[in-house]
Amino acid sequence: MTGLIVLGLIAAVVVFFVSIYNSLVKLRNTSEQAWSDVDVQLKRRYDLIPNLVETVKGYASHEKETFEKVVQARNMAMGASSPEKKAESENFLSATLKSLFALSENYPDLKANQNFLDFQNELSEIEEKIQLARRYYNAVVRDLNTKIESVPSNIVANNFGFKKKEYFELDSTEERKNPEVSFG
Repeated sequence: MTGLIVLGLIAAVVVFFVSIYNSLVKLRNTSEQAWSDVDVQLKRRYDLIPNLVETVKGYASHEKETFEKVVQARNMAMGASSPEKKAESENFLSATLKSLFALSENYPDLKANQNFLDFQNELSEIEEKIQLARRYYNAVVRDLNTKIESVPSNIVANNFGFKKKEYFELDSTEERKNPEVSFG
């Protein structure tokens, strides 16, 4: 009888730790899937930028420095791998896009160009999707990191090599703003 109770307790502990392990695996996989969703939205943004730059170039060809900064920022963002580096490069890209849209204020024909307006609308939609994907990713990372740090799941996490993930955060209040898009 005592042996059955001990065996039952051992089985309960094993089931408990297996449950913790499985929940950590689920959170890790969900965070990787969420990061993939962020990456997809960022790629859509990267793919839009060359078309936007070409449209603006047609009206403001002498603004070469601005175009080069946008292309450089896009390339830097595309090459970033970790969420922290991606956030840094995205901040720089957002700032350069703001300068690109600021150019449109000096060129009334550009502001009236349907392609430019379409690109502005599409970029605005993509920015919103990036924000939603980033929020979801950060929420999943928060849950995973909390589980990795909490007792008793931290025991399982440490023994099986689960590591905390980085948040995808913007650095300053100014950088938290979306690129300003003017539809006027």
